[in-house]
Amino acid sequence: MLLDFYQGKRVFVTGHTGFKGSWLCAILVKAGAVVTGYSLEPPTTPSLFKLSGIEQQIHSVIGDVRDYASMKKAFDEAQPEIVLHLAAQPIVRDSYERPAYTYETNVMGTVNILECIRNSRCVKSFLNVTTDKVYLNKEWEWGYRENEELDGYDPYSNSKSCSELVTHSYKRSFFSDNSVAISTARAGNVIGGGDFSVDRIIPDCIRATVDGIDIIVRNPYSTRPYQHVLEPLFAYLMIAAMQYRDAKYQGCYNVGPDDKDCFETGEVVNLFVRHWGEGLKWIEKYDGGPHEANFLKLDCSKLKKTFGWSPRWDLDKAIEKTVEWSKCWLSGGDILECIHQQIDDFIRTGGCEKNE
Repeated sequence: MLLDFYQGKRVFVTGHTGFKGSWLCAILVKAGAVVTGYSLEPPTTPSLFKLSGIEQQIHSVIGDVRDYASMKKAFDEAQPEIVLHLAAQPIVRDSYERPAYTYETNVMGTVNILECIRNSRCVKSFLNVTTDKVYLNKEWEWGYRENEELDGYDPYSNSKSCSELVTHSYKRSFFSDNSVAISTARAGNVIGGGDFSVDRIIPDCIRATVDGIDIIVRNPYSTRPYQHVLEPLFAYLMIAAMQYRDAKYQGCYNVGPDDKDCFETGEVVNLFVRHWGEGLKWIEKYDGGPHEANFLKLDCSKLKKTFGWSPRWDLDKAIEKTVEWSKCWLSGGDILECIHQQIDDFIRTGGCEKNE
């Protein structure tokens, strides 16, 4: 039912060449949406965007979200009904090395897409995708709720907190009449096939297997919520669709796994090793990196209560599917077919969502 909603809808996706953006475009194409993507070139080589061939199935515009004129041109040509803002500089370590660029991309990029929407009449639904790291992290044991204080620690997290504040300000200042329904979605760590990012644990594991070396784990005791990439993407699509139909659904939403899928990094690697097989092992080796939170998880009660939503795949299944995709890629298999199969598997798993 959710995919039926998107059939024929004009959707504008920023950050479409990234890992999450590529998966999102694949879902939207499968649903029959008319998709325009606006983003820089893929951030990694190889990239899921190129491997999947999704570039040939959408209108892909290569551009910088910091460049308002370029974005506005692509936006006006697309005349979107729905806008999904995923473009970001998403790596914590990179934000320490390039803080100004991080703020320019994550804050001014948000301003620019909201300016495109403010100066148009076509958009009915806007979703800004941020992160679970927007919260002031107090290292407590319970999950953060949407009404908790925003104050990310590092430049990446803080810039996404700022992106949230920008969105809230535009909503109050320019869209208080609900002419455009606006929400933000704060998701935790995602895993899945085709993530080639640096400084992320599962891509690091896959690179180690390809190179035939031990997996290096910097901090095996840090606890994070992990979910398959399809979990938040279907939640984003659900939020955007529901607020399109009724603005009462707009707001801020945490999107994360259940408590049982908040794992220490070392345990996550153990699951990967078990699913991959072939005698893999990992070693602990702290490399003196920048500050990272030791404990972080989300309370997703609002999303569950509002939409009847619940996660579909637990972490074990998420890693199984990531390994499945990775082995397809390494064996020269059909990447797009594998993506479509996993989307179908995810849909068949079922879930309780208010998407009729």
